[in-house]
Amino acid sequence: MYRHVLKPLFDFLLAASALILLSPVFLIVTILLTFSNKGSAFFLQRRPGRNGEIFYIIKFKTMNDKKNANGILLPDYQRMTLLGKIVRKTSLDEIPQLINVLKGEMSLIGPRPLLPEYLELYTPKQQRRHCVKPGITGLAQVNGRNAISWEEKFKYDIEYVDNISPLLDAKIIFSTIDKVLRRKNVNADNEMTMKEFKGDAT
Repeated sequence: MYRHVLKPLFDFLLAASALILLSPVFLIVTILLTFSNKGSAFFLQRRPGRNGEIFYIIKFKTMNDKKNANGILLPDYQRMTLLGKIVRKTSLDEIPQLINVLKGEMSLIGPRPLLPEYLELYTPKQQRRHCVKPGITGLAQVNGRNAISWEEKFKYDIEYVDNISPLLDAKIIFSTIDKVLRRKNVNADNEMTMKEFKGDAT
């Protein structure tokens, strides 16, 4: 009942309410990033959702598109703007994903959607993270986010899939708010993003 009916309903109502409340912030960040990036304020990327179905995740764009002399994008840390660092550090870059929730592509709580290239690298057990919609935040995020290993991340993802409940979702939401306010575990070893998954994490 909760997993298939109440959770999707809560997702829609809470995402709609959050977008309305955060609309002034959404507008201001959009304008500032447009100027800072000298281009789009939004970052769209293909990600696998429930059952591996591909959708486009929407985030605020925190890095510009500067390239080297060979036309190759510079490393993340060289493309991250000052405003982008602030947006990333405060987790404001996640706000546009509320639109993905309203579209039914994501949930507020669930395993984070990773790259499509990883689909062929998962073990059968790890594939189970796609039995539910991906989330803006999840059990792995409140237990270390990018500061934990892939093995630990997948362990938490499967634990969530096996134990979805209103109480667990409530705990994750409150823990997420606490960690965002305290700005904990945003990056691993000062990297801009989680290191590439190459398989073999059990």
